[in-house]
Amino acid sequence: MAVYEGARPRSTLFPRRRPEANLLRPQAPALPRRRTRLALRARRRPRFFGIAIGVIVVAFLLSFFSLVQTVRVSASGYDMDQLNQQFGQLQNQRQQDLSDINRLDRESAIRRQAIADGLSQMPAPIVIPAR
Repeated sequence: MAVYEGARPRSTLFPRRRPEANLLRPQAPALPRRRTRLALRARRRPRFFGIAIGVIVVAFLLSFFSLVQTVRVSASGYDMDQLNQQFGQLQNQRQQDLSDINRLDRESAIRRQAIADGLSQMPAPIVIPAR
């Protein structure tokens, strides 16, 4: 790497020209430069385009978040309806079991139920004398 005498790294924050540099160089006639609008627009386009893309992404994320919350709420509502339906079925079954217990609580009802199921009454016991 070649090192030139007096070469310094350029400062990006405060670029300065040394006054002695102007004395050593012959002055060329300054040509008027015209500014083009295209250059100004070219600088603004990427900024506007980046901001527009950022706004679109943020809007998409917010709408997606809203959709997820809506689906979650509707799924919870569906689960609650299903649980309420199961609770109603269990209450009906409990009520039916309680009525069956009350109906079959008496001895005659038990005897009728056994006969209906095909059971018969036991014969008289056989007594075997002891030796």
